[in-house]
Amino acid sequence: MQPDAHKRALIAGSIGNFIEWYEFAVYGFLATVIAKNFFQLEGEAGLTSLILTYASFAIAFFFRPLGAVVFGRIGDRIGRKPTLIIVLVLMTLATAAIGLVPVYASIGIAAPLIITLLRILQGLFAGGEYGGAVSLMTEFAPRGKRGLYGAWQSFTVALGLLAGAGIVALLSALLTPAALHDWGWRIPFFLALPMGVVALWLRVSMEETPSFVQQQEKPVAAQADTVATVKAIVMGIGRVMVWSAAGYTYLVIMPTYLQSALHTGFNQALLIAVISNIGFALTIIPSGILSDRIGRRTVMIIATVLLLLLALPLLKILQAESSTLAVKAVVVLIAGGLVGMLAGPGPAMLSEMFPTRVRYTGLGLAYSLSNAIFSGCAGLIITGLIKETGNLDIPAYYVMATAVVSIVALLTLRKDDHLRSLEE
Repeated sequence: MQPDAHKRALIAGSIGNFIEWYEFAVYGFLATVIAKNFFQLEGEAGLTSLILTYASFAIAFFFRPLGAVVFGRIGDRIGRKPTLIIVLVLMTLATAAIGLVPVYASIGIAAPLIITLLRILQGLFAGGEYGGAVSLMTEFAPRGKRGLYGAWQSFTVALGLLAGAGIVALLSALLTPAALHDWGWRIPFFLALPMGVVALWLRVSMEETPSFVQQQEKPVAAQADTVATVKAIVMGIGRVMVWSAAGYTYLVIMPTYLQSALHTGFNQALLIAVISNIGFALTIIPSGILSDRIGRRTVMIIATVLLLLLALPLLKILQAESSTLAVKAVVVLIAGGLVGMLAGPGPAMLSEMFPTRVRYTGLGLAYSLSNAIFSGCAGLIITGLIKETGNLDIPAYYVMATAVVSIVALLTLRKDDHLRSLEE
């Protein structure tokens, strides 16, 4: 193995995640613009178009588990490197294609259908990205640094979300609302192409992981225990459920919630979203490092308990008319930071749950199923429940309910998982 193989694997694994989450952030932050361009159907209310936009957002998440299975099986058989290259190329092309779709006013019902189809393809490819990237990083990680290496995956998620928010904020500052609505929204999707070229170059030049190479060199690879793998996947979903729910509630859905439910201006809502993502980014690496020292279990339980206790009080402060922008900024910074405390140790925790021969598939499926149910549906569930009940506290109750389940699941983690070898 080349001396810089560890660092190269870290960068090559990270950049695919960056592009994927940059795009998801752009779609989330432009939800109100996309709703008007593609889902504002004749005779329907504005909130209905927003719900339809979130439905197309959610559908991509439901195809992630299928992508995790398809590409996970390929990655566990032919290797992490070739599979991650395939996934990256397909994801980049699907993202750029969104920028080319004509709006509803031009081609009618075909417009939302094409957008939804492209979102489905993105979901498939994104599902194949996570398991491979985390396998790559943790399998290259030196002993005692899996938390740190896995945390880089989450950190590039934060960078992707911040880049998406930053690009949308920049465009909304530079362009008139009309220009942003007409053509400006397409620019962030086209930017995926040059990013994809850089990522492809990095992935082509990296090595295969030592764990996968050793697995292939064994005379007869032992068959995976399907029942044990399924149990591990279900337990994994329980452990990361609150991470999925709180992550999307605070980091992606919050701007639209602030606009539609609390009538905050677009630019102020976007600024608050950027601040919550900064809070998220700040705690990821430190919590990953801390989990290498005191264990994944301790760090993740502390973060989950804090989310359970603080979700409602933090939302009440956001809702208060007396709250200044500075106060709201502190609130979302704290909320984002708590999600980061889960996202730091989370990838290594999932990786340690599966043997090498099913790691790509197993951890990818656990993560993508959790995201499909608790992230992808977050916008749909929260917006729909607020519409039905008129209760603006729904986002907090949603986070609290998932926190209770995750605390129970996290308590079953072994305290010494971070000390054991990744092999079997």
